[in-house]
Amino acid sequence: MASTGDQSASVGTPVTAENNPLRVAADKRLPRIAGPCSMVMFGVTGDLAQKKLLPAIYDLANRGLLPPGFSFVGFARRDWTDAKFAEVFHDAVQAHARTPFREDVWESLAQGIRFVSGAFDDADAFTNLATTVQKLDMERGTGGNTAFYLSIPPDWFAPVTERLQAAGLSDAEPDTWRRVIIEKPFGDDLESAQQLNAIVEGVFPPDSVFRIDHYLGKETVQNLLALRFANQLFEPIWNANYVDHVQITMAEDIGIGGRAGYYDDVGAAKDVIQNHLLQLLALTAMEEPIAFSASAVRAEKEKVLASVRLPEDLNASTSRGRYTGGWQGGEEVRGYLHEDGVQAEKNTETYAAITLDVNTRRWAGVPFYLRTGKRLGKRVSEIAVVFKRAPRLPFSTGATEELGQNAIVIRVQPDEGITMRFGSKVPGSQMDVRDVTMDFGYGASFTESSPEAYERLILDVLLGDPPLFPRHEEVELSWQILDPIVNHWKAQDAPPADYRAGTWGPKESDEMLSRHGREWRRP
Repeated sequence: MASTGDQSASVGTPVTAENNPLRVAADKRLPRIAGPCSMVMFGVTGDLAQKKLLPAIYDLANRGLLPPGFSFVGFARRDWTDAKFAEVFHDAVQAHARTPFREDVWESLAQGIRFVSGAFDDADAFTNLATTVQKLDMERGTGGNTAFYLSIPPDWFAPVTERLQAAGLSDAEPDTWRRVIIEKPFGDDLESAQQLNAIVEGVFPPDSVFRIDHYLGKETVQNLLALRFANQLFEPIWNANYVDHVQITMAEDIGIGGRAGYYDDVGAAKDVIQNHLLQLLALTAMEEPIAFSASAVRAEKEKVLASVRLPEDLNASTSRGRYTGGWQGGEEVRGYLHEDGVQAEKNTETYAAITLDVNTRRWAGVPFYLRTGKRLGKRVSEIAVVFKRAPRLPFSTGATEELGQNAIVIRVQPDEGITMRFGSKVPGSQMDVRDVTMDFGYGASFTESSPEAYERLILDVLLGDPPLFPRHEEVELSWQILDPIVNHWKAQDAPPADYRAGTWGPKESDEMLSRHGREWRRP
């Protein structure tokens, strides 16, 4: 039989994955594995590194996502040998790793572990670091590719970046890369963020600067984009025609612990709203990107943040509080002012709630309520899209007196999933409509457990895949939103309102919503 032009498979030949002419997508069973590289981490003795970052490195290795010659260099002031640091690394993995400990995986990883002792302003230590990185490149075949993770206090971001440049560590040879990872907070206000951006991007190209927001690595946050743009069910009603308001919450049931030195200078609004919650707002309100690429997603998020407007009356549309002593989880806890290292005269808030408007056609008239706090009733992070009531109900008043507003709730943590709330008839002879919920949970729907956010984000850095990392434009737009609120609070020169530990914040926060006939969700 003559050929018809399709020569990919002959007649009678079984169509396989290899010869199928319609196969255009990569095999989804094949994971993305980082190429040859190394990582240098500053601040490896810190709490974040011990509990999250070092275990995440092991978990990636355990899942086979790191290259065989992957190498890891810790940098800190401790007078440790390579062997001692490997022991500290090992203990952190055994205590906090998500995946089971496997001796063979650890032995392979440990072969590339090194330690450099020195202070962040010690030029000789950075020279030693450069030598260590170069030796690993020759011995382990890391390809000249290195990521520098700055898990350090924000005041050191700029000096360490400049030391990397002075030691020649930021210079990438052709066909290699050097990248820097910076933890929040990125700046203390708009001016400091702009200064820091100028310094960091003067050393590393913008596409080589990865600003970590671990919330963006959570499965549920990423699933928000799938929920909206992979389904026809939700997007037609995701607008001001149907949505009454949006609530974005990050609540913690713990106090500040030993973080007074950092937290007392920052407060709840700068610690959480400027980064986490405004990023969640941007993802909730953004238009559909032309592709799921870094530039396309960032462009839509930046449009949202640029369109955010503050209400005229900041007294009525914002609230700040500070927890007092009380009982939580069966334990008596002390108030913020009695925590070690806290200075009362700073008037630092542990609770912040703000109202924002998104001045676009899609969201005009829909308030976005953002709140965060410590020592609240429950640890929970969620996005609640609350819909308007039906314009007409053909039922008697009594039939719907227990019917609330429809809502879609994206649960970010700890119970990752999505809940839909809607009205349903109660079984019986009468028409009685009440709220019911339909629930999707990751744990019940998928056999594979979700990776930790830092696993995904670290792997994305090593792969050079940046959609989930905000660029300096987003950081600066976020500070433009928050700065006027923080300055307004400072001008008042009044202490935050008290709220008892274990409750859901000060009464002023409830009043912020009740003025408009709304109320906060109680998760």
